[in-house]
Amino acid sequence: MSWVEEYQDTSTIQRVLHTARTVAVVGLSANELRASHFVGYYLQRHGYRIIPVNPRETEILGERSYPSLTEVPEPVDVVDVFRAPDALPGIAREAVAIGVGSLWCQFGVINEEGTRIAVDGGLSVVVDRCLKIEHARFLGRMHWLGFNTQRITSVREGLQ
Repeated sequence: MSWVEEYQDTSTIQRVLHTARTVAVVGLSANELRASHFVGYYLQRHGYRIIPVNPRETEILGERSYPSLTEVPEPVDVVDVFRAPDALPGIAREAVAIGVGSLWCQFGVINEEGTRIAVDGGLSVVVDRCLKIEHARFLGRMHWLGFNTQRITSVREGLQ
């Protein structure tokens, strides 16, 4: 098992999904065509409080955008990262400093040093997974970009 697979544990993913209420999205874009915008919009529509963290914007999805995690004035449950992998160590340090519960690294945001900083700081970490896709998979809401089978498995009945 690679070190990345260690941070794709389904029980950790489900715990984060079921306990989080506030998600700071680092790298959230105001551009509706960007994946970060769609994920933020989806999570907002499903009851999560979204806090944009993007120094280039003042407001995204109707919420004030902050230049960094350390400037967010309220508690954060999850930091969802849409940045280049080399930015992760600094983001992980900020996440530890503000006392978040979990660091979620989107597809391709893979950085061993950043992951280690977060784990050493007591954070739950998920690496190389999409928060929107995992929410849809575990909470039965695949209808946005797929279909809702009400099942988590791809094995059809009778074919086992």
